[in-house]
Formats: sequence, C-alpha cells, structure tokens
Amino acid sequence: MSATAFNVNMQDIHFVLFEQLKAHERLQGIEAFAEFDLDLYKSMLDEAARVAKEILAPANAAGDQMGCKLDDEGNVTIPEAYAESWKAMREGGWFGAAAPQEYGGIGLPAAINIAIGEMFSGANAAFMMYPGLTIGAANLLAVYGADWMKEACLEKMYSGEWTGTMCLTEAGAGSAVGDSRTKATPTDEAGVYLLEGEKIFISCGDCNYADNVIHLVLARTPDAPKGTAGLSIFLVPKFDFRKGNERNGIYVVGLEHKMGIHGSATTTLALGAQQECRGYLIGSEGEGMRIMFHMMNEARLEVGIQGQSAAAASYLNALAFAQERVQGPKLEEMANPDAASVPIVNHPDVRRMLMRLRVITETMRSFLYGVGLRLTLAEHGPEEERDRHMGNVELMTPICKALGSDLGFEATVTALQVFGGYGYCAEYPAEQYVRDCKIASIYEGTNGIQAMDLVGRKLRKGSGMLLMQWMQETGALLAAAREQFPEEVEALQKAVQAVGACAMHIGSMGGSGKLNEAMLEATPFLELFGTTILGVNAAEQATIAKKALEAGAEGRQKSFYEGKILNLKFFVSQFLPKVQALERSIRSGDASCLDPVLFAEE
Repeated sequence: MSATAFNVNMQDIHFVLFEQLKAHERLQGIEAFAEFDLDLYKSMLDEAARVAKEILAPANAAGDQMGCKLDDEGNVTIPEAYAESWKAMREGGWFGAAAPQEYGGIGLPAAINIAIGEMFSGANAAFMMYPGLTIGAANLLAVYGADWMKEACLEKMYSGEWTGTMCLTEAGAGSAVGDSRTKATPTDEAGVYLLEGEKIFISCGDCNYADNVIHLVLARTPDAPKGTAGLSIFLVPKFDFRKGNERNGIYVVGLEHKMGIHGSATTTLALGAQQECRGYLIGSEGEGMRIMFHMMNEARLEVGIQGQSAAAASYLNALAFAQERVQGPKLEEMANPDAASVPIVNHPDVRRMLMRLRVITETMRSFLYGVGLRLTLAEHGPEEERDRHMGNVELMTPICKALGSDLGFEATVTALQVFGGYGYCAEYPAEQYVRDCKIASIYEGTNGIQAMDLVGRKLRKGSGMLLMQWMQETGALLAAAREQFPEEVEALQKAVQAVGACAMHIGSMGGSGKLNEAMLEATPFLELFGTTILGVNAAEQATIAKKALEAGAEGRQKSFYEGKILNLKFFVSQFLPKVQALERSIRSGDASCLDPVLFAEE
C-alpha cells in the first residue's frame, strides 16, 4: 500500500462484527433482517470498501482544494470532484443502506451500517456529511413526520435525490439553543407558518447535486415560553413541493471559510428576508427540542464514527509510510558509520506511536460497533431485552461522540508525527485528516456538553440504573477473561471501581448543591469512563483471540490474534494508568479554577 492511498482493515472489521459481537448470529430470526446472512453482509462490506477506496478517497484531496462556491442567487456548488462519488452513492443505494425497505432503503442493521460508515467517512469525511445529515433528517421524519411528509420526502431523501439539514444554531444561540430567536408565525392554513430569522453554521445547507433541500428548523411561535420549551420544529423545503415546487424563502447568504472539511458547505441561511418562507409544523408546538433530539443523538453517534474513521485511515497511512520511509540505522548500529539505513518502522519511538494508533483505532471500533448492535437490538431484539439495550445506548451516546472525536483527533496528530516533515505538507494526507477531524469535538454539541449530559442526565437516570447495569455486564465480562489475563483484569477491575467511586463523588457534590464543582469534573469523568470502556473491549478481544490461538490458528490469523493480546497488554500499561490519575484529580476537591479572582476583567 502507498502511504498516500486510503486503505481498510477488513480483517479487523470482520473480527469485531462476526467473532466478537457475533452480529450475524444475534440478528438471525429477526424479521427485519431475514434476507441477510453472513455471506451477504461480507459481500456488502467488500463492495463498500471498493467504493471507498476507488471512488470516494480519490476525491478527498481534490474536494478539499476546490471547496464550495456560492452564487448571487443563494445556490451552492460543491466540489466538482464529488460528482462520481455522488453518482456511486446513489446508484449503489448507499444513501439508504440502513433505511427501511418500504421507503426504498436496503434495511441493513446499524452495526453493519456503522462499519460501512467508517470506511466511507475515512475515505472522504467532508463528502459523507451530505448523506449523513440527509439520512438523519429523513429518519426524524420517518418517526415524527405527518404521513404526507413521509410520502413526499422519504424515498427522495433515502435515494439521495433530495438532501436534508438540521438548523439549530443562530448568532448568540449556539450551545444555548434555547436562546433561539427565529420566529414562526401561524397562517390561516393549518400547520403552515411563516418563518423569519437567520441560522448559522448549517452543515451542507445547499448542494447543486440535489433537486431539493429539506431543512428541519427550530423556531419560536408567538407567545411561546422562553428556553427550549418554547421551540417548535418545522419542515422548510428549498423548493416548496406543496406549492408547485416554487422557490421558498430560505436562502444561503454566506459560506464559512473553515480549517477543514472544505468540501462540506457550512452555510448561513436567511429565512423570510427575501420572500415569504413557509414552514410546516412537525408534531405539536413546543415539541421541537424533544423531536430534534432524535436527529441530534443519531448525529452524535455518527460524529464518534467520524473520529474513529479518521484514526483508522491515519493509522494505515502512517503504517505504510513507516514501512517504506528509510531513515537512519537500527539503534544498536548507531555507532557504525557504514550501517545501512532501515525503514523507520524499526525505530522504537515510531513503533510506540504506531501502537498507540493501532490500539486507539481497534478498541474504538469495537466500542462503536457494539453500540450499533445494541441500537438494532433495542429496536428489533427480544421485547424483554429492549429497554436494557436502549439504556446502554443512551448512556454511551455522549461517550461515543466525545471519546471518538477526541481520540480520533489525537490519532491524526500522532499519525502526522510519524510522517515527520512530510506529514506537514499537502503531498501526504496526514495534514488534511488533522484539519478535517478537529471539528468533530466541536459540532453536534461540544465535548464539554457531552460530558455534562453524561454526568447531569445519564448518570442520574433511574437513580444510577444505567451505570449499575453497565457495571454488572462489565463485571461478568471481566470474570470470563480473568483466567486468561489475571493481571490485566485486576487492573481493569480497579478502573471499573474508579468509575463507580467517581460517579458517587460527583453525585454527592451535585446533591449538596455544589453544581459548579460537580460539572467541573464532567470532562475528566467522561475520559476516565471512556478509557475504562476501551480497556474492557481490549480484554474481550484478547480473550477471544486467546481461545482462537488455543484452537490452533495459523499463519496470518495467528499473527492477528497474537496482536490482540499485545493490544491488551499495551492498553493496560500505557492507557489505563490515566484512569487512576483522573480518579485522584476528580476526588481531590480542587476547584481553584472557579475562584472569582481569576479571569476577571481589569
């Protein structure tokens, strides 16, 4: 493999899906997936890898260089380099890979679709935002939209004929969504409102490859209460298909010039400024934020995948570069002026960086795919297990988003370091991965907000029920691994205890009225919790690998399984100590940064 070419680790993808999660077995007997079997899942993954490597990835750098353009009539042209990618996504049915078959989708389960999403996003993150937001908007309409909305929009959105957006942010109302000022005035026509206002930072706000754009817009009706309780949600089409496809009064009036994801049009939208802007109420007035969370939570999982996919792509690029880049002799021959230079993969510090990349990539893949499987089982699995699976998804969603994006960015930076000076230059893909990945920790709710959601909402749900369920399941998993890896499991069990102890400590602070002090520890707690989760995934994978080796695995498979055991050992020695350090920090009681003498205006 060339260090500039995108690649996929299909062996590990298969291992996670079909050996660790046994997704094909657990989905057998579920009517929604009756048409699928192991061979079909694998053939779809292979075809997705081909599309990612041969079509999406070659357009990545070109799209980054071309960027997006806005004309005088409020229309956006996205990179010409994306034309073949758009065609391939539409003709292959990839827009609606996980969409219900009744609306023209393929109906794949979430875990398989997440694997496809990893490959596609790793190949071209900016491009994949268009189908990602479109499917999220369509999925919201499939649950909450009126029948006429579903009939008019879903097949067109799931096919990629139309695109979709999520419109929350306004100037002065970013993370504080409840400060939104966009107005929605009812008309004499039931369910139809006239919208006035401006939305900013709207990803994929327009696209010349789509015949229409379906905007989902949060706005405030007359006399609505302040805050998020006063927000309603509206379907606002670019071309109003209920009015003969006439141009609706929602226009792009600006494009952001960003650090990365240049091929994704980040727009400012003006509603009702140039002409009447019609919006159609989804659900009832005041339900906007509750309904929008359906799309927001889905988007947060996708952002976690975006981070992991950047890590996976960066790792494979860095590995290929380290194997081909010749620089300096082996350490033991440094004093010999005649010693031959060797590929840098032989140098210890490079191997350390590559191992960090490998472990981040593979444990994150295990974690995210597992959440995807639970999402499917929460909807389609045995009735008696659905609440447990859904509870786990709710608990893990902020961790998926924040951990995936933070570790994904760390991985892209580490990969660039492996490339050295070449990584800082555009001839290699490393620097674009760094730029494209950084946004993931910021949009769809900053990672600080994810941590506050975890601590302030998810840990408190059912008096800690979700956390207790996780600890019970984790305890059983580690018990099964103890015989094979006693030292590593003991360290992981201490980490699990640290999660519980810190959760109680933070809860105690909140319960005693020290809300600022409690939320001060939200981000460290999410990192502590997430690190522990990845370690548990490493232990589960190593246990499966050990059994495979004992059963006589040979050749390439033998090396693969031995690598999983080395992953666990590296994780416990190099990543897990952070848990104990974070526990001491969280429970230290230090709140010095809250002292009012700091950061005051002069």
